[in-house]
Amino acid sequence: MKALILGGTGVISRQIVERGLMAGHEVAVFNRGTKRLPFAGDVEWIHGDKSDRAGFAKLMEGRRFDAVIDMISFNETDARSTVETFKHSAGQLIICSSVAVYKRPYRSNPIREDAEELFDNPVFGYAYEKAQMERYLQQVIREGELPVTIIRPSLTYGVGAANLGVLRQNYNIVHRIRSGKPLVMFGDGTTPWSFTFAPDLAKAFVGAIGNKRTFGQAYHATNEEVRVWNDLYLEFGRILGIEPNIVHIPSDLLIRANPGLFAHLYYEKGYSGLMDNAKVKRDIPSFEVAISLNEGLQMMLDWYEAEADKVDADKDALEDRLADLHAQWGRQMDALNV
Repeated sequence: MKALILGGTGVISRQIVERGLMAGHEVAVFNRGTKRLPFAGDVEWIHGDKSDRAGFAKLMEGRRFDAVIDMISFNETDARSTVETFKHSAGQLIICSSVAVYKRPYRSNPIREDAEELFDNPVFGYAYEKAQMERYLQQVIREGELPVTIIRPSLTYGVGAANLGVLRQNYNIVHRIRSGKPLVMFGDGTTPWSFTFAPDLAKAFVGAIGNKRTFGQAYHATNEEVRVWNDLYLEFGRILGIEPNIVHIPSDLLIRANPGLFAHLYYEKGYSGLMDNAKVKRDIPSFEVAISLNEGLQMMLDWYEAEADKVDADKDALEDRLADLHAQWGRQMDALNV
């Protein structure tokens, strides 16, 4: 089939391109052209700015695709632009949402799509805007404008990722473990979670292409290896052969220190991240998770060593400060015991 990927160079979307090529699809990629990746097959590159709504629609005039995979819509306005542009020229729209759209606390565990409500609190903008986008897409589905498939990734890591760790500090994790520096973990680190890696998630997106069972449906697609948040740092330590020094700070204090950086912990990551994949596996049998946490983090370490071994000095200093405050609190608590 002929598939257009809006994005195509991000952590997840680059893997969708590769998986689509492996499946024999004819793949085109739309983005601003600031990054050109060496894919393992022929890809058509279309360059433009999707935020220029009129220019984007003009650029896509006369083009037809069996499926459009939208990886760069984050709110209702973005999604409207995609729908209006392709409602008469695409056989299917597959849109990337997020498990952040689920209202917390959950009503099921493991979490099932049919048991949950959409997030409705504007204070956490990312989740709220994604949920509003989905409310609009459900209207599109009801009105039959365009076959729509919604896929909701959970926290997903891969080559190129800038979202790994509590501070989203990436290579800093390896640097701090090797340097004997403490790593900040939110809460007590025992919140259940399944860490997903992009090559696995790509199977869900590509498996949905032209798959009529997915029309009008929403799915989450995640790893199923049951872990807790502490394991993210402990597993890096095992790979490096160094036991990490983890300090635990409540998420309600972290968000006060830096709301922009830590809101995702307070509103989303502090709740169990175990998803029931029965629905996606029923309708997309090719979705099969194969990458363990150990294997995925080894992949990340290999990438860091090859090309991403830069320390984020600002986050390194912030983590030092948080760890120092934690030590001060500990001494003050000890003093109460005297």
